[in-house]
Amino acid sequence: MRPLRHDEEHDGRRATAGEERVLAYRAIPAEATVALAPEELDHFVREAARIRAAHVQDTLDNPRVLAAAEIAAQGLPDRLLTRLIELRTLSGSGAILIKGLPVEGALPDTPAGVPAPPAWPALAVSTLAQLSIMSVLGDTISYADEKGGSLIQDVCPVPGAEARQENTGSQLLELHTEDGFHPFKPDFLSLYCLRGDHDRVAGTVTASIGSVLGRLPRRCRQVLGRPLFRIRYSSSFVGDGPECRTPEMPVLSGPPHDPDLCVDFHAMEGTTQESKEALELLYEAMKEELAGVVLAPGDMIVIDNRVAVHGRTGFRPKYDGRDRWLRRCFAVADLRPSRVLRDRGTRVCASIL
Repeated sequence: MRPLRHDEEHDGRRATAGEERVLAYRAIPAEATVALAPEELDHFVREAARIRAAHVQDTLDNPRVLAAAEIAAQGLPDRLLTRLIELRTLSGSGAILIKGLPVEGALPDTPAGVPAPPAWPALAVSTLAQLSIMSVLGDTISYADEKGGSLIQDVCPVPGAEARQENTGSQLLELHTEDGFHPFKPDFLSLYCLRGDHDRVAGTVTASIGSVLGRLPRRCRQVLGRPLFRIRYSSSFVGDGPECRTPEMPVLSGPPHDPDLCVDFHAMEGTTQESKEALELLYEAMKEELAGVVLAPGDMIVIDNRVAVHGRTGFRPKYDGRDRWLRRCFAVADLRPSRVLRDRGTRVCASIL
């Protein structure tokens, strides 16, 4: 790995099959960061209060609430809208970091266990900020198999789940495409920080296929483009049932010079020796290009799930009501294909099993 400046280096470690995985990362660059001043959000905060008053009895999945959030996005600062449009339409870093977003002044305790999420009006400003920003990228979507189909999902450590390779864990979370096994996986995801971890060490990391493509051998790229890989479904979708895996699929798809990426370095396996070797080469290349951030309250990272992986370094929860608390939201560029799994008027995909 190329040398890292000491003040930009963080490590995440997890013992895996007798070896220690390490994720070292650089800070997300300034050109991929949008820092907002409080006055830039005055209009939006007022809109959030108006929407809450008009729709306090409605669920977030109500088309009128989602339409109101999308209309409110027109009041976001132009420079933020420009970066979101670039993320949606151009192949770049695969992620942007937004800083300075509003967080409610009187947050409740970080949810413990796997409770029902707080009713959205209790967190109206941050909820509507996240929905509005995601509406610039596409249509919000969720999955009945995961967190009850909530459009805004709480990501918090859960006692007893520390080692799980899921959002409930607190040990190192391996690089992956979000829900890569799903036929209608999200095109974009956002993680909005309401409360950071106690020790300020939980680094959210990401890297795009565009940043590593040129360093992969030609044969490796060819193998990654063939249907020689399978992903194991997340236990958050299958519960304690038998393991399920996707049919054989490629890691890279689309134009060879600008491919899409679908990979999971914990749950994906190659079905041949050559495909296993190609997957390892890709992993090592991705680790070289990681950028990340320890999210603070008011930070939101937005990831292009079509071309970028993400993960998280480990941290130590205390389960004291003040643990790390993120809120996650998904969007797809085109909602229509998923209608085979959705009832009319809802953004929630029914179970795939």
